[in-house]
Amino acid sequence: MSGRSGLFGPRRARFDYPRGMPTREEVVEALRGVEDPELGMDIVELGLFYDAEVEGPNVKVTYTLTSMGCPAGQMIQEDIERVVHEIPDVEQVSSELTFEPPWTPDRMSDDAKFILGFG
Repeated sequence: MSGRSGLFGPRRARFDYPRGMPTREEVVEALRGVEDPELGMDIVELGLFYDAEVEGPNVKVTYTLTSMGCPAGQMIQEDIERVVHEIPDVEQVSSELTFEPPWTPDRMSDDAKFILGFG
C-alpha cells in the first residue's frame, strides 16, 4: 500500500500550486492585522492606510501615522511589512510613510469613530 494513513484516511502529498499574483484586496485585508497599539484598532479602520500598489510579486504600502512623533511608528512599519510578506506570492514589500495629506479623525471608518467617541 502506498502512502501513510492518518486519522482521516490516506495522506496525500502536498503540492503548492501557483495561485497567481497578490491582489490589492489581499493586501488591504492583511493590513487589518496591523494595530495601532495606542488606539487599539487596525490601521485600515483608523484611516492610516493610504494606498497599496501591487506590481506582480512586489507590493508598496503607503501609510501615515496619527502624528509625526508617534512612538509606535517603527512597530507599525515592521508589522505592515511582516503581514504583507505573509501573503502568498509576495516577494518584496516596501512601505512609505507620508504625512501628505495629514491624518485627521475624518479618515476613520464610521465604526472607529463610534468606538473612539468621534462624531
